[in-house]
Amino acid sequence: MPDRLKAVGLVNRGVVRITGQDARGFLDNLLTNSMAHVAPGRAVHTALLTPQGKLIAEFFVTEATVEDGGGFYCDVPLLAAAELARRLGFYKLRAKVAVEELSDELGVVAVYGGAADPAELGIAFADPRLPALGLRVIAHRSQTEEVIESLGAAAVEGSDYHAHRAGLGIGEAGLDFTLGETFPHEINMDQLGGIDFRKGCYIGQEVVSRMQHRGTARTRLVQLSYPDGFAAPEGCPVMAGDKPLGTTGTASADIGLAMLRLDRAADAMASGIPITTGGHAATPVKPAWWRADWPLP
Repeated sequence: MPDRLKAVGLVNRGVVRITGQDARGFLDNLLTNSMAHVAPGRAVHTALLTPQGKLIAEFFVTEATVEDGGGFYCDVPLLAAAELARRLGFYKLRAKVAVEELSDELGVVAVYGGAADPAELGIAFADPRLPALGLRVIAHRSQTEEVIESLGAAAVEGSDYHAHRAGLGIGEAGLDFTLGETFPHEINMDQLGGIDFRKGCYIGQEVVSRMQHRGTARTRLVQLSYPDGFAAPEGCPVMAGDKPLGTTGTASADIGLAMLRLDRAADAMASGIPITTGGHAATPVKPAWWRADWPLP
């Protein structure tokens, strides 16, 4: 029997729209991913960085059809939507673009757990990070229930979606990492297709390129498995003996996420020192999608 399709309006997501004849090139000059991959029904996972290479906003960009008004839509953490719009407005200079922060009007619906066709859903796209994350739909906030009903999906709580992504090893800004303090490599954007290492210059590129070629991302967002079934709450210290390794994020049943110092974790594991959080055993897990050398024993 096929899995039941699930859907939920994500209250922690906002929307920024960029229109105008220079919009594609304008964004391509600023973001970590290539806008050449963006089309109606198709998105990229990308980020706008500080000159020091840290995340101002990590988000998705898709294109609307002419029938849907055209332009590019950013599915962005709500906590970063206003700042993303402000920064894009600052950088536009003489470019023929308009930037609008539309989070009061538009929101994002996550659709997962079964099959659905984005072509039937207006401004919609498959999550470009992992197929198992399903689809994302940009729609009027007042129409969230209509979108879910049109799919014949089961309406679920946001906690169900966040447990689903945590089970896949995927983080979320504000829950698992802090914008303004985090590098793209630290949330595995290099492993999940969020960085185009072949494209031209963009803000923060030198730092991103250096981390890629030198392998200097000592901190990473990783999954933790809890053998005794204890799911550490968000913000719990992860320890190796009396040495801090990091902090937990989203948890689901016996699996959770944590920002972890991998060098310290590797030393602890090689020395047989137990890793714990909240007094319970925790084991870092290599995700199925990991493409590089796994840095832990």
